[in-house]
Amino acid sequence: MGGPHLGAFLALCLLLMLSGAGSQTASCASWCPPNSTCDSATTCRCNPGFSSPLGESIISPAESCDDINECGPPAKVSCGKLADCQNVEGSYYCTCVPGYELASGGKTFRNESENTCQDVNECSLKQNPCHNTTHCLNTVGGYKCRCRPGWKPIPGSPNGPNNTICEDVNECSLKQNPCHNTTHCLNTVGGYKCRCRPGWKPIPGLPNGPNNTICEEMHFPSWTRPSEVNSSQSLSRFFDKVQDLDRDFKPDLAKRTIQKLIMYLDELLEAPGDLEDLNPSTQHHIATNLLLGLEQVLRTLAQALPEPSFTYRSPSKTELSLMIQKQEKDGNRSVIVGQSHARMQLKWAVAAQDKDSGDGHGHTVVGILSSPNMKRLLANASLDMEPSKKAKLEETHENPVHGAQLKVLSAVNSVFLSNTNTEKLDSPVTFAFSHLDPKLALITKVGLALSLVCLLLCILTFLLVRPIQSSRTTVHLHLCICLFVGSAIFLAGVENEGGQVGLRCRLVAGLLHYFFLAVFCWMSLEGVELYFLVVRVFQGQGLSTRWLCLIGYGTPGVIVGVSAAVSAAALNSQGYGRISYCWLDLAHGFLWSFLGPVTFIVLCNAVIFVITVWKLTQKFSEINPDMKKLKKARVLTITAVAQLFVLGCTWVFGLFLFSPRSWVLSYIFSILNCLQGFFLFLLHCLLHKKVREEYWKWACLVTRNKYSEFTSSTSATSHQTRAFRPSESGM
Repeated sequence: MGGPHLGAFLALCLLLMLSGAGSQTASCASWCPPNSTCDSATTCRCNPGFSSPLGESIISPAESCDDINECGPPAKVSCGKLADCQNVEGSYYCTCVPGYELASGGKTFRNESENTCQDVNECSLKQNPCHNTTHCLNTVGGYKCRCRPGWKPIPGSPNGPNNTICEDVNECSLKQNPCHNTTHCLNTVGGYKCRCRPGWKPIPGLPNGPNNTICEEMHFPSWTRPSEVNSSQSLSRFFDKVQDLDRDFKPDLAKRTIQKLIMYLDELLEAPGDLEDLNPSTQHHIATNLLLGLEQVLRTLAQALPEPSFTYRSPSKTELSLMIQKQEKDGNRSVIVGQSHARMQLKWAVAAQDKDSGDGHGHTVVGILSSPNMKRLLANASLDMEPSKKAKLEETHENPVHGAQLKVLSAVNSVFLSNTNTEKLDSPVTFAFSHLDPKLALITKVGLALSLVCLLLCILTFLLVRPIQSSRTTVHLHLCICLFVGSAIFLAGVENEGGQVGLRCRLVAGLLHYFFLAVFCWMSLEGVELYFLVVRVFQGQGLSTRWLCLIGYGTPGVIVGVSAAVSAAALNSQGYGRISYCWLDLAHGFLWSFLGPVTFIVLCNAVIFVITVWKLTQKFSEINPDMKKLKKARVLTITAVAQLFVLGCTWVFGLFLFSPRSWVLSYIFSILNCLQGFFLFLLHCLLHKKVREEYWKWACLVTRNKYSEFTSSTSATSHQTRAFRPSESGM
């Protein structure tokens, strides 16, 4: 029966073995050196990437685990081509050699199978590694910085390394001139050009500027004679002189040739002789030929001038201004050509000729020719305009152009450029012409200035002269103030120079509307005061100052406010302002916002004055009239009627001011407008006795005369006069 005993014995043996193994693990060595792990109670083992000089197992604490250099010889790993092995403690990694990178964009890899190293194109990077005076040259695994063509390394700097810095080579300073002997060398950044010398031009078919340019001496340009030259001895003599200039022309005498040509032109225009006997159409054709021929000749001769600019003024006041650009510069740079008659501003790129034309001399020319005597041949010339330009002109002047009489206002006759194709330009050209103001505008400006001075004297008189202070003086004062302010605004801002109706023009038109309406409102109050004085049989003192100001300034304010609201709502803010003048627009009947109130006021005052004269006639016919009051009322009535005539009639004619067809009425308005301030000063100041006395007192104070003598003599005279004329009025 040994079976059960045998199984128990085996189980006990197995238990003892497991118990011994657990006891052995628990007793692992604790003295293992760095970079190693415990292997048993008596041994340790180095970590991967480390090794012991005595073998794989470490049995003594004195032993160590050293790093294994996988990259060192003999190489234990392979990174592949164009890569380097980099050892680290306990491991390694692979990197691409300088100038190469992984296709994936990574930085490191572990073995040759992961090697995708490829060349880096440093020159394609956004930030060029080379200096801006060089260009980058990519090489296998690197790059070089080479000087650009036409450049050289600066002294001490080689050509090729990454720190290379270059400078421009001045090819024209070399001992051997690279250009043809008919040209001169022009150094440029990184190269050079060969330009024709002054007085020379490229051989036909060759441009002016490339290194292979060859030039020939310039000749006087041909000028085709007009067919009318045989029928005019004066014109024939002129072209004979031009032919002599052609025969004797030398490029180095181009300036003298230009002066002679202008002198011959002046002689022809000052003494046209039989040219004046030709019909106007023939004269206009000759003028066109002269202008076109002069353009061509001056455009060519300017190429031979050594200076970049030339100005000539003949004894006959013909002026020529030339600007020549001999080197290619920034085409967007502006050039200004000016003289006493005109000024022009444009960009050089606009003035330059088309490079594809092949007939240019390379220099860019801008010129202005002004001849005051040319208007003799251009008299009564017709105006042939495109429909769109004609419509624009009619819109600007608010009148049809048909039947308009043309008049030459400026002496400018010709503007020419190297660019002969000027129908469509890439950028605008700005002109400014100087000419005498039209007589009508001159009369208006001078007259308004005179009126402003007289109105200022009236305002000072009404403020400072106490003996004449009354409600009527208050009316006169505010009337003159409104007229002064309105006239000043009219003089300073009525012309709309911008050509567009902007905020400034609308504001000026609104202010003129208000102040001129205020003038008529105060004039209506003059009639009201006269009504209280005469019709109401001298009862009361009329309206108070508060009511006068409320009516005089409030009524025009209401009218202008309503007009502005209507303009903004119905007319899209087009009621105020015109293209030429800052005044009320003629369209949609908006002008009646001024004409309506003015007409109503003038008619009302006229009715009041008629009634006043009728009442005065009745008073004078009475048996015992109060002659003193009646004469005073008569003087006031005459003054008011005269004032109504001056102001009312002025603006009746002023309705035609902005119509160029009504010249006679416009001149009448301008003259009356000049006299407005003067007449008011005459009526209310110079013809008023008390005002004259105050003026005399002030004059005596200024000249330091004895006022006592003036007072005694004046008093004596006054007593004598009153003894004979007890009903003396203020006039």
